[in-house]
Amino acid sequence: MTPVSKLSPMMEQYIETKNKYKDCILFYRLGDFYEMFFDDALTASKVLEITLTGRDCGLEERAPMCGVPFHAAEAYINKLVSAGYKVAIAEQMIDPKLAKGLVPREVIRVVTPGTILSAQALDETKNNYIMSIFYTDRNFGVAVSDVSTGDFSMTEIGSENELMDEICKFSPSEIVCNEPFLMADFDFETLKGRMQVAISALDVGYYEEHRCKSTLLEHFHVASLDALGLSGYDSGMIASGVLLLYLYETQKNQMEHITHIRPYATGGFMLLDTSTRRNLELCETLRDKQKRGTLLWVLDKTKTAMGARLLRRYIELPLLSAELIRKRQDAVEELVLNYIDREEIREYLNPIYDLERLLGRISYKTANPRDLLAFLQSLSTLPYIHDLLSQRSSALFKEMADNFDDLQDLKELVERAICEDPPISVREGGIIREGFSEEVDTLRLSKTEGKDWLAELEAKEREATGIKNLRIKFNKVFGYSFEVTNSYLNMVPDYFIRKQTLTNGERFTTPKLKELENAILGAEDKLISLEYELFCQVRDHIASMVERIQKTAHAVALTDVIASLATVAQQSNYIRPKINEKGLIDIKGGRHPVVEKMMSDKMFVENDVLLDNHNNRIAIITGPNMAGKSTYMRQVALITLMAQIGSFVPASSADIGLCDRIFTRVGASDDLASGQSTFMVEMNEVSNILRNATRNSLIVLDEIGRGTSTYDGMSIAWAVVEYISDTKQLGAKTLFATHYHELTELEGALAGVTNYCIAVKEQGDDIVFLRKIIKGGADKSYGIQVAKLAGVPDAVIHRAKQLVEELTDNDIAVRAKEIAQAGLGMKEKKRIPKEDDVDSNQLTLFDTVKEDEIIDDILSMDIDNMTPRDAFNALCNLQNKLKNRI
Repeated sequence: MTPVSKLSPMMEQYIETKNKYKDCILFYRLGDFYEMFFDDALTASKVLEITLTGRDCGLEERAPMCGVPFHAAEAYINKLVSAGYKVAIAEQMIDPKLAKGLVPREVIRVVTPGTILSAQALDETKNNYIMSIFYTDRNFGVAVSDVSTGDFSMTEIGSENELMDEICKFSPSEIVCNEPFLMADFDFETLKGRMQVAISALDVGYYEEHRCKSTLLEHFHVASLDALGLSGYDSGMIASGVLLLYLYETQKNQMEHITHIRPYATGGFMLLDTSTRRNLELCETLRDKQKRGTLLWVLDKTKTAMGARLLRRYIELPLLSAELIRKRQDAVEELVLNYIDREEIREYLNPIYDLERLLGRISYKTANPRDLLAFLQSLSTLPYIHDLLSQRSSALFKEMADNFDDLQDLKELVERAICEDPPISVREGGIIREGFSEEVDTLRLSKTEGKDWLAELEAKEREATGIKNLRIKFNKVFGYSFEVTNSYLNMVPDYFIRKQTLTNGERFTTPKLKELENAILGAEDKLISLEYELFCQVRDHIASMVERIQKTAHAVALTDVIASLATVAQQSNYIRPKINEKGLIDIKGGRHPVVEKMMSDKMFVENDVLLDNHNNRIAIITGPNMAGKSTYMRQVALITLMAQIGSFVPASSADIGLCDRIFTRVGASDDLASGQSTFMVEMNEVSNILRNATRNSLIVLDEIGRGTSTYDGMSIAWAVVEYISDTKQLGAKTLFATHYHELTELEGALAGVTNYCIAVKEQGDDIVFLRKIIKGGADKSYGIQVAKLAGVPDAVIHRAKQLVEELTDNDIAVRAKEIAQAGLGMKEKKRIPKEDDVDSNQLTLFDTVKEDEIIDDILSMDIDNMTPRDAFNALCNLQNKLKNRI
């Protein structure tokens, strides 16, 4: 600990401030720089790649120090925050010129990953959420806010899996929580590592129930929690109160742009777990984490940042209400059918800036004059949008038109107050438009026309007094004065007031000269100060209209989303799906929305699907790799999800039954960071699906059981199908792709199971994938043909053909199974020997050996996952063992 008694007064002040913000890097304002000292300087110099110096501080050794210019501080703060640090900004509270002694300094804001407002640091198409989690032995209280827009939501969650799904849904950049949550058995490594979430625990004092309750009541100006809809949300209420308290503490303002809290139940929307969001590539691709190649990329034709964020939210939160879905569909259909009006709306949306985040900066009092000009430009097209909405007949547009506020009073205020080309800084003047303030106009004239005024007064007084050499002179001590030589002193009029006696004359002033002096001297300082004051008044007036602006911003965003969905529907030949609550999914001519768009030079092969709650619950899909099974299943899931956000879908017709959840188990990936193999990851996901799916869920399973031995894998896959098909256990609609052709025997044996396969055309040794789903099961896997398509060397392909023929003719696994069941020997099967065949003596091995470890070896072989070389070696090993026995 640095001994404060030895420090200089300035460093004592620094240490006192730093002790209050120990978890932050302190930006300490000294003149034109923000300086950092001691450990903060060591950390910041490395992260920011700036020079580390030292400063005398009263100690024997100089204090490590680094600094950044105050006018460029935002970029440096963004870099530190993006690296996971919190930054406390300590500002000089008065002008150093006016300070008597040490300049007082206070922290005016703490910038954290979840509270950063910089436009350069934020993705305008994505919300930047901060989440508060309150953990109890009963449940989790969760509150989420985007401080840049004023969004604030709250819910309660019952399990850790559901909490992880909720975290993945919002993808917060920062989480604050109580200490018990950090001690819980939760996957923090995923949060901090893969998701890069900053997590910190708050003091227990934040979590006092009475304090949280009173904070919420005071902030939202209500008398009871019932008025906020928080009655019964005990944990959620505390999480919400804590989040507000944390924002008060770090942002140093009252967060007046957070005007509503939205309680929601997770069951109000389709639930999409972490795996499903990842596998379906809704908002980012699985491999590159990019937008291109996702459903969002396909659907996003929005013109505004607000619309882009709302569309992302719709994709992540599909609806469960048929009424609300049809309401959106009606609005989309109306714009699909009215091309001219739709394009006119989109044209008027184009110049609108991000009203939500502009309002956030205005409420934070960080908006500059150019932000107000952007606000003005955004308001200029609102009357035209309102007029076009008023002409629409669908219920959603009528609601928007009836509640639409075009904010023209605020537009007129900004137009009158702010000049056309103001500076970025609020402290440079040149902000206020001429005619808005008489005092500003006068000061501006004083600054620019002062010399003319003095010249006019000098000429007027020279003529009035007859003093031919009368001059107005300026002195830094006495200011402006009339200078009269001794020879003309007898002509000085009575209203001249003596100011100073000189050797060869005297200096005088007059009331008029004094008035001009006051106007001219300090006119620039006064002008800058007055313009800043008037600008703040305009900004604060706009901030006081926060609820009006937020309602209009949401209406604009919603209009933008509907127009975007309509544009995509028309350009991509989508149709309006029917919505039913009978559990029927009937799609004719369905297409994968993303793959179709990526295949600009090829025709996408359309496919049908029929799933219901009766005879078509489970579709078992067989066929070779690369044939399109995974694409087909993802296609069905995406079309279902698109229908439930109110979008049109890529199909010739579609009747979509509401699904409460979509589950996917697609692809194989090791989770090495948590020490989990491919098979363990697969089984965890299957377990989650079987435990949480309902009969109204849609399940997509791809290649269950392939991460283990053939028998184990096939047994698990078989059992999973049996479990899902049992309506007493689950009975969910399921697409099940597999290479275990034995599962096709379940059609007819289990109720609701039907077989489908991918059509393949054979041309000699080659195959052509037709990409068409047809009834029935596949009888071959075409693995060698796929290997040939992939470019595997011809020698390997040739040898594989020999081995597969040998293994097919002498199905060792089947023979071993028969022996294990019968406990009998087996006669040799005569056949024509082939070049490079393994010794045919091994085919008679069961005549001379007992049921011993050789049979166990055969039973444990994973034939499906053997390479040709592995198969050859296995057969040779068996042969050698038998030779040794013989």
